[in-house]
Amino acid sequence: MPTEGWNLEHTYTKLPQTFYCRQMPTASPKPRMVMLNQGLAKTLGLNADKLKNTPELFAGTELPPGANPIAQAYAGYQFGHLSKLGDGRAILLGEQITPDGCRFDIQLKGSGKTPYSRSGDGQAVLSPMLREYIISEAMSALGIPTTRSLAVTLTGKHVIREKALQGAVLTRVASSHIRMGTFDYISVFGTEEERKQLADYSIWRHFPWLENPENGEENKYLLLLREVARPQASLIAKWQLVGFIHGVMNTDNMAISGETIDYGPCAFMDAYDPNTVFSSIDTAGRYAYQNQPGIGAWNLCRFAEALLPLLDENQDKAIELAQREIEIYWEAFNENWLSGMRVKLGITHAEPEDVGLITGLLDLMEQHELDYTNTFRALSVPDNQTSPFIEIPALAQWHEKWKAKLERQPQSFSDSMDIMKQNNPAIIPRNHRVEEALTAAEQGDFSVADKLLQALSKPYEETKGYSSPPESTACKYRTFCGT
Repeated sequence: MPTEGWNLEHTYTKLPQTFYCRQMPTASPKPRMVMLNQGLAKTLGLNADKLKNTPELFAGTELPPGANPIAQAYAGYQFGHLSKLGDGRAILLGEQITPDGCRFDIQLKGSGKTPYSRSGDGQAVLSPMLREYIISEAMSALGIPTTRSLAVTLTGKHVIREKALQGAVLTRVASSHIRMGTFDYISVFGTEEERKQLADYSIWRHFPWLENPENGEENKYLLLLREVARPQASLIAKWQLVGFIHGVMNTDNMAISGETIDYGPCAFMDAYDPNTVFSSIDTAGRYAYQNQPGIGAWNLCRFAEALLPLLDENQDKAIELAQREIEIYWEAFNENWLSGMRVKLGITHAEPEDVGLITGLLDLMEQHELDYTNTFRALSVPDNQTSPFIEIPALAQWHEKWKAKLERQPQSFSDSMDIMKQNNPAIIPRNHRVEEALTAAEQGDFSVADKLLQALSKPYEETKGYSSPPESTACKYRTFCGT
């Protein structure tokens, strides 16, 4: 095996070429690695010490052994409207087989034009690539399913956006890049046989136990819909619980694996406001924080539509079956959200009144524009004299109800505090801290990003200077997709 540890296969290329096109990445004239995720490299079976000296492998100039580069075809309902898309600036090199037999896609993002680029230049710039690295690694540390970032490499080229910016390539790692939009694409532009091939490949790749379901009478494609729906419900509930806003939940940005993918105009909420939108292009608030669970269901409906011919020959029966799976999604989301909120409040003994206690707190947080992360964290520090639960009368009243709830539990108050500290992060990638890191990086100083990443790697521990919100959240923070 090569000294870097590469062990690449490419099973996706066994599908018909309707699904992809072969495409070499564009070579970078002066590649320079500025970020390497050594922990992730080790997990993948790669030698980080060797990789540090091979930036050309992460910038498209050279290919790792066994690479078989392609650009994937897919479509997507973008803000509700179907568009024919594809990897316009990404190249999938192959699937790294880890020492323990797991399989992960290795993709170069920002590696040049492909047949799917449309009017784009296929390139990426430093800030959005580094931003995806920071936030995806923060999500991983929070225990939220996500694609990961292996490296960020400067290309040595300038890319024209509003001005000339430093070109960069992100190396992204995912359990796969099969999107709901991949099914949208095949259902509209492919054949019935190709639809079945994609579904069978997805089952083989992510849900192999469906090949021989326990109940042999159940349709494996119906079970595929169910297996995709449940992780989506869990994932979006986790987003809600930490105040994460994806920003662009088009079906092409939703992976069937249940991993968070495509960190474009995403951000974490500071002051609690269910209507929070960060994306500069989401002018109508379609993907606002409070809308994410419903958009998850809407996207699953589109996924189910792509599967209908495989669910039952009778379309009405197929629709009925699919509708039940969407109901299961909502049941799973509500269960995940409620159980997650309970542990955020230290509740171990469930009671019907818990829902009112939770929503009552959220209403007060919205009314008083309280910081989402720090308000929950403050509950686990009972002697904090600057706590909003002491300073605001309405919150003080809620606090008494909450304490009475905990006193009815068999667990001690101290045990509840421990549960809360393990489920309420002290540190999230605050927007102003991320911007500080990106600004410094553009000037050649990556130490700010390194320190931020170090703090984010231990989100449930206090790190001085990283838990405070910005001085003012009155001005609306805006994010951009980076294309």
